[in-house]
Amino acid sequence: MSHTVNPPAPLIAPERTPASTERPEAPTSYESCFAIPQSPAELREHQARYLAMPTYQYGIPARLLFWTAGKVFPQGRSFEFFAFVELVARVPYMAWEHVGHIAQTQNHRDHEFDRKIQDRVLLARDEQDNEFWHLLIMEEICEKAGYRRRWFFDRVFPQLLSVIYYHLSWLLYAVRPKWSYKLNSDFEDHAMRQYAAFVDEHPEFDETPWESAYRGDYGWHVTVGDMLRQVAWDEEQHKAHSEDFIRRGARFSRRNG
Repeated sequence: MSHTVNPPAPLIAPERTPASTERPEAPTSYESCFAIPQSPAELREHQARYLAMPTYQYGIPARLLFWTAGKVFPQGRSFEFFAFVELVARVPYMAWEHVGHIAQTQNHRDHEFDRKIQDRVLLARDEQDNEFWHLLIMEEICEKAGYRRRWFFDRVFPQLLSVIYYHLSWLLYAVRPKWSYKLNSDFEDHAMRQYAAFVDEHPEFDETPWESAYRGDYGWHVTVGDMLRQVAWDEEQHKAHSEDFIRRGARFSRRNG
């Protein structure tokens, strides 16, 4: 007895929704703190305020850093001095980002807490980037001016100091986070005042056009004076962020992030 085998029913592909050709919306959960430059009038007001500020009592680690910088650059405030400052300035934010990644690894099952830690990691990256543009701008000016770099003090020593500063920032954070933030607050306060004084000492900067390959990355300032005032304002924001973490609790917490 033969059996008739019916052929399988043809497969019908499910109806597909045509893929959209529109570009997806960009993420909106994080925005750079340094995306909008200050106006020339605002920058002059900030500079006047910095110059009028009372003396600030720095901690011992910060005073040691400033003393070292003074020995390496006895000429005082200059573009080569600020290039050195900006190379070192990125270091604490690198250390804090590293600490944040370790904390995320240890708490990866707590999604809400991990997301709060990520906010600090993103801020640390943002501040690193901001200091990075400062560094490139200062290096560019030194190069255009024909500054002759010293092999040890301009190339080797800043790298050595950065390694020491990184581990100091990391160690202070591991022992007591507010100490690490306090050191950075001292550093940024000093940088802010140094930039303000530098512009005050050189009124010709307000007559010097600022031409740079990094204007599209950093901000479109007309004069060198306004660019330097903007950098000083950036340093104040860095200081404010560190002081804010000290006030609300420097260590990662599930309540405050």
